[in-house]
Amino acid sequence: MAASPAGAGSRQNRGVLLAVTCLGQFMVLLDNTIVGAALPDMQHRLHTELTGLQWIVDAYVLLVAMLLLSGGVFADRFGRKRVYLTGVAVFTAASLLCALAPSLGWLIAGRVLQGIGAAALSPASLALLAAAYPVPQERVKAIGLWAGLSGIGLAAGPVAGGVLTDAYGWPAIFLVNLPIGALLLLVGLGRLGESRNPNAPAIDVPGTVLSVLGVGVLTYALIEGGARGWTSPLILSGFAAAVLLLAAFLAVEARRRAPMLPLRLFRQRLFTVSNTAMTVVGFALMGSSFFFSQFFVYVQGSSILRAGLQTLPLSLAMVVVSPYAGRLAARYGFRSVVTTGLALAGLGLLALGTVHADTGYGNVWWRLALAGAGFALALSPLTGAAIQAVSPQEGGLASGISATTRQIGAVLGVALLGAVVRTRQSGGASFETGLNSAFLAAGAVTLATAVFTGLWLARSRPAQAPAAADTLTPSQAAPATSH
Repeated sequence: MAASPAGAGSRQNRGVLLAVTCLGQFMVLLDNTIVGAALPDMQHRLHTELTGLQWIVDAYVLLVAMLLLSGGVFADRFGRKRVYLTGVAVFTAASLLCALAPSLGWLIAGRVLQGIGAAALSPASLALLAAAYPVPQERVKAIGLWAGLSGIGLAAGPVAGGVLTDAYGWPAIFLVNLPIGALLLLVGLGRLGESRNPNAPAIDVPGTVLSVLGVGVLTYALIEGGARGWTSPLILSGFAAAVLLLAAFLAVEARRRAPMLPLRLFRQRLFTVSNTAMTVVGFALMGSSFFFSQFFVYVQGSSILRAGLQTLPLSLAMVVVSPYAGRLAARYGFRSVVTTGLALAGLGLLALGTVHADTGYGNVWWRLALAGAGFALALSPLTGAAIQAVSPQEGGLASGISATTRQIGAVLGVALLGAVVRTRQSGGASFETGLNSAFLAAGAVTLATAVFTGLWLARSRPAQAPAAADTLTPSQAAPATSH
């Protein structure tokens, strides 16, 4: 069992478990936003181009996206404490490798290992928490605290990244993980109880391998296409190989008894549309966030520290608005809230697409805040919609798929919006013009998805729920693990 019998000792153990799991997820979420603040310094010190920066981000996000579902199965099958602490150890060791990396290649290798650690750590932390709180009402409160406290990492990342990078250089953003990881291992080994699910499904090795290779090759073609040329034999071969690998993945998943991605779930319109919209959220949010710090440093001439502070409105808006998204969805229906959120985010990104070098910050911060508030309104209701579309027994799986589609969108966002910038620059445009095009493209896609979601979810019905499809209780709104 994950916790001792009820009583004072049980409450104390649960308190320790909640603190440990929150701190671990905080470390993962901090890493998502702290890296963005350091990208300009990485570009300068590592002598790399935009393509290199894309790989620094996508090498991590790709592994998280493709291994997230398998990480949850590993935790249930082999022990949640064991997988959680293994993830912490890998993430911490990888952070040290990143900090000591003498070249871009070594840094990317460290980011790959960080992604593997995060893909084990994140779902295992939530599984530990769920096992320790078997009563549904207590579990909802615990998960709410887990999401809220660990979510502080999102807001702290830009500021911490700016401060550390400005004072010590980019390696410091990875060194900050070392004391956190050491503390988690020390406390976790002595205080966490083990739990597992003896009925957990077998690991889908073929599906996992094919998904990593397929999305990885597609990402390579998208990122390198801007540098090598879209019609070069290597890039065309990459796209062809990606199509074949992903087709093989779908064929394997359709035939397996316990696939990592049950394709039958996508027969539900509610499930399909909510995950499609979640992919766009990841695409627009991560793809645009990749360029925020670069915009302030390279276009407006800010210092790295100041740029970190200037990007803060987006993260703060997400932290402030997120707790209310589930309540608003329960009252007004998730379709209305998601459509409104996507529309606000799209408008915010379109507004950012009109910002220039001489635009004062007083006319910039609200655009970031508008986009952040919009994304926050959409995130948890979209996960809740995916959960509502399936049977209660598959709620955890639906939540995991929702998180995975968001991460896949993030991978594609960094790759595709980076390709937009590179393509504009290769045509003679300035970096500022390329950024404007990227923000406008992200905003247009997000607005189109708002319309798509509003129309296609109008008559959707959940798989097993008597209520209308566009209703959602706060308990069904699973928190996002990363962005």
